[in-house]
Amino acid sequence: MPGSVRVLFFATAREAVGTAELSLSVPKSGLSVANLLDEIQLLYPKLAPVLRVSRFVRNGAYLRGRFGMIRPGDEFAIHPPYSGG
Repeated sequence: MPGSVRVLFFATAREAVGTAELSLSVPKSGLSVANLLDEIQLLYPKLAPVLRVSRFVRNGAYLRGRFGMIRPGDEFAIHPPYSGG
């Protein structure tokens, strides 16, 4: 039985998707970060250029590139470059 992962979008990623957060179904065994990003990009094509320059965070820890696994119950965040003000 699949579970879900909470996906958070910040700055231009949020603008491309139209929401700050969504829940995606993932297999119980998990899904690679690269496959999760491919799935999100299929759902939201406008996000593609943003993903090329973004950093990714799983459960509060920055990832190196698109490596690692996402499992049900995880929180995954997409952080494009942005500046404060």
